[in-house]
Amino acid sequence: MGEPLIHVGILLQQQKIDFSLEAGYKLNGRDIRPADYSVEIVEGKILFDEKLFDELLFEADALHHNVFELKNVIIGVQFHWERKEDQQFLGSLKFIVENDSLSAINIVSLEDYLTSVISSEMSATSSEELLKAHAVISRSWLLAQIQKSHTLEKSETTYCTSFETSTEIFRWYDRENHNRFDVCADDHCQRYQGITRQSTQLVKKVIQETWGEVLLYDNAICDARFSKCCGGVMETFENVWEPVVHPYLQAKPDHTEDSPLPDLTDEKNAEEWIRSSPPAFCNTQDANILREVLNEYDQETAHFYRWQITYSQEEISSLIRRRSGIDFGEIIALQPLERGRSGRIIRLKIIGTKRVMTIGKELEIRRTLSKSHLYSSAFVVDTQDEDEDGIPQSFTFTGAGWGHGVGLCQIGAAIMAEKGYSYIEILQHYFPQSETLRNY
Repeated sequence: MGEPLIHVGILLQQQKIDFSLEAGYKLNGRDIRPADYSVEIVEGKILFDEKLFDELLFEADALHHNVFELKNVIIGVQFHWERKEDQQFLGSLKFIVENDSLSAINIVSLEDYLTSVISSEMSATSSEELLKAHAVISRSWLLAQIQKSHTLEKSETTYCTSFETSTEIFRWYDRENHNRFDVCADDHCQRYQGITRQSTQLVKKVIQETWGEVLLYDNAICDARFSKCCGGVMETFENVWEPVVHPYLQAKPDHTEDSPLPDLTDEKNAEEWIRSSPPAFCNTQDANILREVLNEYDQETAHFYRWQITYSQEEISSLIRRRSGIDFGEIIALQPLERGRSGRIIRLKIIGTKRVMTIGKELEIRRTLSKSHLYSSAFVVDTQDEDEDGIPQSFTFTGAGWGHGVGLCQIGAAIMAEKGYSYIEILQHYFPQSETLRNY
């Protein structure tokens, strides 16, 4: 097969989008002059140049060279670093109507897409072996998601990512709601910021040297997940997303020493683990390496291997009510009912004076307990200052890791590369039983 073209959703569900085109774009075969433009939604259609369209495609004459710019692109959606910036992209620009709003889609070659991803997910100054490893997993994940979408389209059963009862909300979040494009451009899928994040000759070299390489397991492309910091142990796929076992996405410690992994599904063991600082590749405060790996806004997070946050009773009850849409009253307790192999909570019981409810999986827990996303669901809670009714007035969370913890740990992989491990060895550590092969 040849190099695929990828459809990436950049700006989603907007009423108006401002953009600019450089030379080399056509609309319906007609050259479009370089200039600033805008589109907006009018009567369920796209208004452009005083005409209404169901869909607009500004086609690039030279896919690898033509550049357009989108204004006020939102990055870090619902995360603590959320902000807007103007971004430039290679390839073609498509506008579609979704739910009576506009979405902007970039049609780009897969390898151009990857050049941006590994400069957006990490710093383009990262080590060569780390960048190679990330190129392979980002390529694998994307192709696996496209294949998954095709499989779901052909399936006669409805794919479900949640269930709710009067006492439990159980959800996981993936990319199945992207029906009109392959992936979005933010952390929900993979960070893709076009050519806005300056690439380097090293990144381009890495893409060329790993061109078409993917991870395979049992002759299928691996669903190669990654997170910022696993906290010392990788989590299993099925504890975070759908209940499907991937042998290459299982729990294991983030080190190569032959020491047994404690049973972190046990509450006592998990609490001891989270309150300690066990050795792991990702257990580092090496500022030089972190600067190479983390983009500027990621460096706003100073602690990730172990972290702590405190809420007052008023803060946590208000936060949970706002984030969940449920009035629990005052919060009495947050009780873990089930933990995964990394100590991440899968099911959490929220006990309030008005309501008791169990929530899961890990991202639902993280979203409910933070203004954006709690760093991870591997945490323990200490309560303080009970009032005369025995209701705590303060809740302190002590936690481990940053993200879901499945697959490659970016901080850990950076340390492995610094220690001299090759990208193949890094991939074997985080995706055991897989193999690396060239797909095109």
